[in-house]
Amino acid sequence: MEIYLVRHTTPDIEKGICYGQSDLDLADTFEEESKEILEKIPFDQNTKIISSPLKRCTELAKKFNSNYTTDERLLELDFGDWELKNWNAIPKDEITPWMEDFVNVKVPNGESYIDLANRVDTFYKEIIKLKTSCIVVVCHGGVIRSLLAKLTNIELKDSFGIKINYCQVSHLNISTNTSIKIAL
Repeated sequence: MEIYLVRHTTPDIEKGICYGQSDLDLADTFEEESKEILEKIPFDQNTKIISSPLKRCTELAKKFNSNYTTDERLLELDFGDWELKNWNAIPKDEITPWMEDFVNVKVPNGESYIDLANRVDTFYKEIIKLKTSCIVVVCHGGVIRSLLAKLTNIELKDSFGIKINYCQVSHLNISTNTSIKIAL
């Protein structure tokens, strides 16, 4: 089975803003970036396309095939009260505990990284049982990073060492003996 994990194209938001599950528009570079992504992935009408329900992912999923499905488990981290705030404007008494243990500490009215990792893990366990040869998953950096950390036995607290850029395609080749080859 071939699984392609695709991070969405560049969103239309200024740098320094905290966003996760906010439904952002796409930057003007969308057409050019999506074309580059499409050239990296061999797909046909039998390829299953699964996307995060956010616009920055579904617009790209449509480029692969209009017959795609969405899955809530592919949403980015829920930053709760911090959504769309400048990182520097988040009160220190809120952000410090999270920065010291973002894996386990929940964002106020949001979720922790372990929450995200657990929902992504249930998604992954489900899709590897599918009887299809190729799946394209269009999602977010946190989703991809948490899954790659699990598959490579990297602790979640160290997973931000895995760089996942906009438009990056990570290729998983899963053989029947459950060995996994990963290409970033």
